[in-house]
This record gives sequence, C-alpha cells and structure tokens, in this order.
Amino acid sequence: MNYKRKVLIIGAGRSTSSLIKYLLNKSEVEKLHLIIGDKSIDTAKKLILKHPNATAIALDIFDIELRRKTIKDADIVISMLPASFHIEIVKDCIKFGKSLVTASYVSDEMMALDKEVKEKGLVFMNEIGLDPGIDHMSAMQVIDRIRDKGGELLLFESFTGGLVAPESDDNLWNYKFTWNPRNVVVAGQGSAAKFIQEGKFKYIPYHKLFRRSEILHIDGYGKFEAIPNRDSLKYRDAYKLHDVLTLYRGTIRRVGFSRAWNIFVQLGMTDDTYVLEDSENMSYRDFTNSFLNYRPYDSVELKLRSYLDIDQDDILWEKLEELDIFNPDKKMGIKNGTPAQLLQKILMDKWTLKEKDKDMIVMLHKFGYKLNGEKKQIESSTVVIGDDQICTAMAKTVGLPVAIATLKILNGEITSPGIQIPISKEVYEPILKELAEIGIRFTEKEVPYLGYNSEQING
Repeated sequence: MNYKRKVLIIGAGRSTSSLIKYLLNKSEVEKLHLIIGDKSIDTAKKLILKHPNATAIALDIFDIELRRKTIKDADIVISMLPASFHIEIVKDCIKFGKSLVTASYVSDEMMALDKEVKEKGLVFMNEIGLDPGIDHMSAMQVIDRIRDKGGELLLFESFTGGLVAPESDDNLWNYKFTWNPRNVVVAGQGSAAKFIQEGKFKYIPYHKLFRRSEILHIDGYGKFEAIPNRDSLKYRDAYKLHDVLTLYRGTIRRVGFSRAWNIFVQLGMTDDTYVLEDSENMSYRDFTNSFLNYRPYDSVELKLRSYLDIDQDDILWEKLEELDIFNPDKKMGIKNGTPAQLLQKILMDKWTLKEKDKDMIVMLHKFGYKLNGEKKQIESSTVVIGDDQICTAMAKTVGLPVAIATLKILNGEITSPGIQIPISKEVYEPILKELAEIGIRFTEKEVPYLGYNSEQING
C-alpha cells in the first residue's frame, strides 16, 4: 500500500499560499497528502487547485468532535490561525501525539504545557514565520558565529517591514497594506516601547512613538525609517543578550511615513476603545471634523491645519488630501465603528494592493561586538519582492519557513522535543540554507562600529 503522510493545515488565510505550494511541489517525492481545513471550504479549495495530493475540508475549530478527529488522523499539524486560537489545538496534538508547527508567538498558556510535550517526544515549533521566524534564525546564525569566535556582543538591532515594492509604489505615503490592515492601524498601542540604548533603559509612550524614528540604509533600495517595536527587552532571554549595551527592534517604513502617521495619533483617529455615534452615516469629512474644535465659521481644513500647525504647502498636507479625508460625499457605512475602524476604512480605499501590484519585505540586523580588543559591526539584510497577488513576499516569508520546518520535523531532521522557537543551530542552519536556495538570502557587510544609531530623526 502506497501510504501518504497526512499534513493537516488549519487555516487558509493569506500567508498559506506559498506554504501549500511548497508542500504540494514536494508531495510526490515526500509522499504527502495535504488536508487544508478552513471555515470556508471555498477558500481552501482555491489554494489547492484540484491537486490530487490535497483535500479541502470545512473545519470549524469550535466543532470539538470534528477538530479532534481531523487532528487524530494527521501525521503532523500546522496551525495558521491567530495565536489566540492555538491552545485547544495544542492540547489535542498532545493528546493524540502529533507534532505541531505555527508562525505565532508562544503564549504563556502554551509554554505551561512544555513538560507534557517533552514527555511525549513531540516537537512544537513556533515563531517560524517572518517576524517572528526568519528574524530569529538569521539573527542567531550571526550571533552564534560571533560567539564561536570568542566575540562579545555589544549591540543588537533588528528591523522588519512589510511594504509595497518600488515598481508598485504610486502614492505619497509610499505604503500599501500587505498584511492585516487593522494591525497597522492599532500598532504600538497598549504599552510603551521598551529598549536598551548604550546601557540605559528607554521607554517611549504611544503618543510619542511616531516622532522617534531613525534612518536606515539598505543597499540598492535607499533610505528607510524605523520606529521601535513594543517590547525589545524580551529578546534578552531568547538570544542570551543580558549584557548587551544596545538592544532595539523596530518596524520599517519609507522615510516620512511616521511623521505623517503621527497626525492620526495626535487627533485620536487610531483609538479603538470607544464607539462613534451614528458612524454609519458619517462622511469622511464628518469623521475628520469630529476630532477638531467647534468653530462653525472655519472650514475643516483650516481647523486641522491650525490644530496641528501644518502649512498648506507641506507634503504632510498633500498626504492627507490624497487620502480623501475631507470628502463630504463618501459615507463610512460602518455601524458602531471605533475611530480605528473608520480610519482603516478610509485607508483601505487608497492603500489596498491593486491586481498587478507587488509587495516587498525588508529586514535588517545590526550586530556590534568586541573581538580581540577591537570593536566591530556587521549589517545583515534581505529584501524579498512578491511574485503576484497570491505568492506575495509576505506569504513567501511567512509560509516557506513553516513548510520547510514541517517537512524536516516529519522526516526526523529536527528532533529536539518541546515547545520551542527556531534559535538552535539544529533548526536554523538547514532552514536558512534552503531559504537561500529559493531566493530568500541575507547579504552581510562590515561597517564602522558606532554603538548607537547616529541618524535618529523626528526627535
């Protein structure tokens, strides 16, 4: 009997296209059969294109009986659901003795089950997408190499951005949504950004976040800017960087984005904590006006410029006008909408990728270290351009590491049991090698050691 190993993929969202394509391309040689489970069977069917080694099924993870039966029948499970939905899948995988792969952050609730996972000899590989994922692996490869030579880490900075490719960049913001628009609108809220700079702990509250950016240079692609991520400090434990003087992680955008985005933050348009009355009947102009002073004889435009001290010939003003936020005829059409939801609606009108648009992923690491009494610095970067609207750069960089890790676990090449992230050589060396072979590779260069970024902008 020609048995095929069953790979269960739960969730058929945007990031699964390249994952499924990779495994299907290897399905004959590796004797695989993919089961794609999603609440929408039509969504799952679109991704397998009637391939003989794949089956699409309607799978609601809250249907306990069906979920458990499907997991029990699989040889390995991939969950591409949001992290909040993983825990029941995790428990079922432990119960039925199935290894698990996800691209999501490890939750405290999941980590509490580590002992049970190890006792069963299972591999639960998490944070194996882009960020987290490729960032972990590419960073640890260089960090371990420096340590193996006897070097002492002094600085680690890491930046990632999902952007629009240069050939598809046709708006003043130099930005389009390449991932979940909601996450872009509410990014950074809830706590201060935390990092270490030259041995000092630094904290930036949300209302100041978008005025604290720094300039980055990527060879062949020019200038970018980065704003700090919410919590860089948690990487001290993961990467064993407790003595490092500078530890900073950030999100990449094109230069000028943060200064313009700060307008929405200062107005309160990114707030997701309360509902606007009669929001479905609001025009875009009404929405904008709702955050400004009541001065019936002044226009909305004049009030906004006055409130934020923006000159009419400032590029910021052109960026706002480009978004059509002063249009009195366009209606929101969203009932009981929060400011963030309504802002997202406006932005999606302008920042949604067109049919022939391509996206771009940019990642940059900086490593400062001391070796034989000399201070050195390495920059390591990668840029990935999407193929089309299905095989986007985001789908490739999230889905391919998941797919490669899954196959290596299934084939017994990654065996260390437990709930883990990809920071060991056993995991990152073979995965990075294969990613490089399919076009996702890092370029390194040595630069003078600075110890801090000398090109901070916007304060």
